Amino acid sequence: MKIHHLNCGLLHAPPNPRASCHCVLIEHAGRLALIDSGIGLDDIARPAERIGRAVIDAAGFQFQEELTAARQIGRLGYRTTDVVDIVLTHGDPDHAGGLADFPAAAIHLSAEEFAAVSAGRPRYSNSQFVHAPRWVSHPASRDSWYGLQARRLPLSVEAEVLLIPLFGHTVGHCGVALRVGGRWLLHVGDAYYLRIELSTDDHPVSALAAARADDDQLRRGSLRELRRLAKDHADEITMFGYHDFSEFPGEVSPAAL
Repeated sequence: MKIHHLNCGLLHAPPNPRASCHCVLIEHAGRLALIDSGIGLDDIARPAERIGRAVIDAAGFQFQEELTAARQIGRLGYRTTDVVDIVLTHGDPDHAGGLADFPAAAIHLSAEEFAAVSAGRPRYSNSQFVHAPRWVSHPASRDSWYGLQARRLPLSVEAEVLLIPLFGHTVGHCGVALRVGGRWLLHVGDAYYLRIELSTDDHPVSALAAARADDDQLRRGSLRELRRLAKDHADEITMFGYHDFSEFPGEVSPAAL
């Protein structure tokens, strides 16, 4: 099994810092699974229709075709049809825009997030879902992972992957835990925007995180759990979010960022 860290988009709305779209590609025996999908080809072709001008301007969407997951996967020698599963942390436009580039993939997400997306809540872009994604929703589970609920995903690649509810940013927002050797990777999605949030509530980005939360009390609770994991289990868990460039592994080429 190979793990690829991909920056599948760029957001920049000054004075906020540049923000990445940190996706993870799991490669095994010619099959691929993707964690989040970044900005997609259709977003680049029809940005106002797909995302909306107000959202584009507020978040600072930058449209670079070479950063899309579809193009990066092609450069690895694969076709988009080789992506058999996509795991969504949540359905916001910068995470879900690439879904349409992989029409053969099953799209895994929490049952709570699926209900919110299906209801057409305003924060989501319905235009990104008109291709009728193959949704696979996962309900609550009695399983646990380091004291948090865990929902095991039956992916086509041979990998142990769990949805970890980290609600608050959206009603069904989840992290994604992936076992690699003797350690875990934990993609926390937007449970924090910048890693500094693990140590302080006073950074300017904290106000943005609160404003963007569907339920800020739940968001703060999820952040407390991540702080606990970072403090007590740093030797077992490598944690990273979607938007902080500093969290990409050192072997990722700066040109890709």
